[in-house]
Amino acid sequence: MTRTTEVGEKTHRAAPARRRTTAASRTGPSHRSPGQLLRRATPWLFLVAPLALLITFTYVPVANMIYYSFTDWDGISPDRNFTGSDNYVQIFTRPELFRVFFVSLYYLAASGLQIAVALYFATVLSFNLRFRNLFKGLLFFPYLINGVAIGFVFLYFFQDGGTLDSVLSWMGAETDHAWLGDPASANTSLAGVSVWRFTGLNFVLFLGAIQSIPGELYEAAQLDGATRWQQFRHIIAPSIKPILSLSIILAISGSLAVFEIPYIMTGGATGTSTFVIQTVKLAFQFNKTGLASAAAVVLLLIILLITWVQRRLVPDDKVDLV
Repeated sequence: MTRTTEVGEKTHRAAPARRRTTAASRTGPSHRSPGQLLRRATPWLFLVAPLALLITFTYVPVANMIYYSFTDWDGISPDRNFTGSDNYVQIFTRPELFRVFFVSLYYLAASGLQIAVALYFATVLSFNLRFRNLFKGLLFFPYLINGVAIGFVFLYFFQDGGTLDSVLSWMGAETDHAWLGDPASANTSLAGVSVWRFTGLNFVLFLGAIQSIPGELYEAAQLDGATRWQQFRHIIAPSIKPILSLSIILAISGSLAVFEIPYIMTGGATGTSTFVIQTVKLAFQFNKTGLASAAAVVLLLIILLITWVQRRLVPDDKVDLV
């Protein structure tokens, strides 16, 4: 009799638990309350506006560009005749269209120089020095100036009898060289302008990465008698490896897509035309929008390929120096 009573009590206590389980199953994924659904949908609601802008102003234009690259559209007429891969064949078989990539070598060399200069100043100014904030501002200031303004300023700087010739004459070095008159000196001068302008961007990236390194590491290195070079080699360099990799990617892609400074200063004359300047002229000067779109697609694919190769050769490793 007692055993039967205990079984009945256990069954009575288990019944509410089964009812709660059944109720919970009814409020599962298919029976969520409006409040739960709203909470789950809130992050997606915040993403609607940026995703709409991204799709409208990035992916849709890219898709249109790819479509135009297979047509002979002139940019004005409503007629767009499908030409297949003819535009891509022209880009790779006409030397004058693909030769302009060699101009990018000047800017690629200049990018390497600006990374080295920015890394040097970021390392030096990360330590306690007098007037270091002043030097930080001076280095970053050129990056804040509009590219068109920089182009006009250096156009007067390099012109015959301009600022550069005047400074050289004060130093006793008379010259009548036209700095923007031949391809070698013109591209070197334009690449130097890009070094002056973009060094500040790399400097800020490197400085932020260096200042994020724990100060205890420097103190321990100093106690061990490490020199500044040893601190840079064993502490700073491994710490900023991801930022350095990013700077290299930006340098390569930027050297391939140079536009505003050579366009403002020379208009692409005297052998200074870059791939982007040539693409713009094809589209808006010669009304070959289909061919220009194909050139833009080729440039995009080259940049993506270089970025992929660089990421494969130098993968991001987790930095842990502590």
